[in-house]
Amino acid sequence: MKFYTVEPKPYIKQKIIATLIDYTIYFIVFCIYTSVFDENPETGKSTVTGLAALPLIIFWILYFPFLEFVNQATPGHDICKLKVYTLSGGKPSFSMCFKRRLVDFLDIFMYGIPAFICISNTPKHQRLGDLWAKTVIVKNSDILEKEVIF
Repeated sequence: MKFYTVEPKPYIKQKIIATLIDYTIYFIVFCIYTSVFDENPETGKSTVTGLAALPLIIFWILYFPFLEFVNQATPGHDICKLKVYTLSGGKPSFSMCFKRRLVDFLDIFMYGIPAFICISNTPKHQRLGDLWAKTVIVKNSDILEKEVIF
């Protein structure tokens, strides 16, 4: 029987870079979409409301929670060699990925300060979303496999 233990490290720099990559990609898609489907006649003041805004929310769900559920990483995390795991070293469920990403808004609007404080002060270097979803961000080398033979 195999048991997995997770020994995460902070990886603060990699997490910041991954987040910047991911939200830059999202922001580019957001800007292109809002400029194409702009409802405001004034120049420089793009507005998308109602059902026209729904694809932006769907893209966010597909880009962040869904990619983390399927691939255990977003493109930014892939570039930085980081993966999302459960506390026991398993693959997270979609609801876990969704929960951890809902807190992104709090982190982003507060310039990442809550994330930095949590990563620096929690034993498994988790941010608020990871604490709520019971997940960790680690490199594959941080997952230790132990085999027990009976």
